[in-house]
Amino acid sequence: MPRILVNGVELYYELLGPADGEVIVLSNGVLMSTASWGLQKAALSRRHRLLLYDCRGMWQSQHPAGRYSMEQHADDLAALLTALDIPQAHIGGISYGGEVSLAFALKYPHMTRSLMVSSSVSHSEPVLKGLIDAWIAAARARDPQLLFEVTYPLNFSSAYIDANQAAVDLAGKRYAQLDMDGVLELFDCFQRLDITAELHRITAPTLVLVGELDILKPRMYSEIIAREIPGAHLVVVPGSGHALCLEKPVIFNTLVLGFVEQLNGR
Repeated sequence: MPRILVNGVELYYELLGPADGEVIVLSNGVLMSTASWGLQKAALSRRHRLLLYDCRGMWQSQHPAGRYSMEQHADDLAALLTALDIPQAHIGGISYGGEVSLAFALKYPHMTRSLMVSSSVSHSEPVLKGLIDAWIAAARARDPQLLFEVTYPLNFSSAYIDANQAAVDLAGKRYAQLDMDGVLELFDCFQRLDITAELHRITAPTLVLVGELDILKPRMYSEIIAREIPGAHLVVVPGSGHALCLEKPVIFNTLVLGFVEQLNGR
């Protein structure tokens, strides 16, 4: 399992696909891991190089003590790309990973071939802050089952839960492996996110995706992102909750590939 020391932190990563393909980067949601992209790996790495990684504080990467920031995550990704000799990439992510991608596009425009942001926000309003406060309380209690119970109904649509109850329950069991100190740093970092006023500086071609039924980070946040980034394209995916890449993988993959290949003139 490849790990590399960059920017003072050891990051776990996976690099898939043809060596000569353009690179697509996918950054995880805060409770996701690289394994969460299982429904994207084959489709997105067939003709492109796909880089998956865990941010600092997540799963197989190092969980250093101290306060995290979105700018720091962007610096980590830039250092990872440089170490892998990737000068520019299509930068994407979901939820927390989409927010990391926004921060990256702001700080490293020369490394951002395009930007793909799914199920994300550029700031939080009181309801969202209150929901994450409940997640923080569960993590502070060191109670993985409670953390699962307060998160999963917000991450998936009712239809998805009904059709995939066994998979949802299995995901809940993995919460016992979480490093709650790292999770708390990630949650704290998210609660301080406030970059809406900066989005107009993003110059990369941008695709913004959101599930129609996302109740954690509703479509109004994606509408704000798409409105503030010049020329951004917004797609609302019918019937999906927050975890768009899991609930509607074929649509997600098609939209990402179509966007990337359109830029390449294919």
